[in-house]
Amino acid sequence: MLLRLAYPGVTNAFALLRLLPMSDRDEDVEILVLRHQITVLERRLQTCRTAQPVARQGPYRRWA
Repeated sequence: MLLRLAYPGVTNAFALLRLLPMSDRDEDVEILVLRHQITVLERRLQTCRTAQPVARQGPYRRWA
């Protein structure tokens, strides 16, 4: 239980230490990567919305 409480604190501390020595170029690269991830996730959402749900595709056939 103690490990479950300590883990988020330790990971957040390391994340803060990683951000301290960042240069402007590093920040720009990180922003570009995050924007790319957002566009990829938005594309995935659009393809999921256009696909039919499994329940509407027809009856389920079992292998006999």
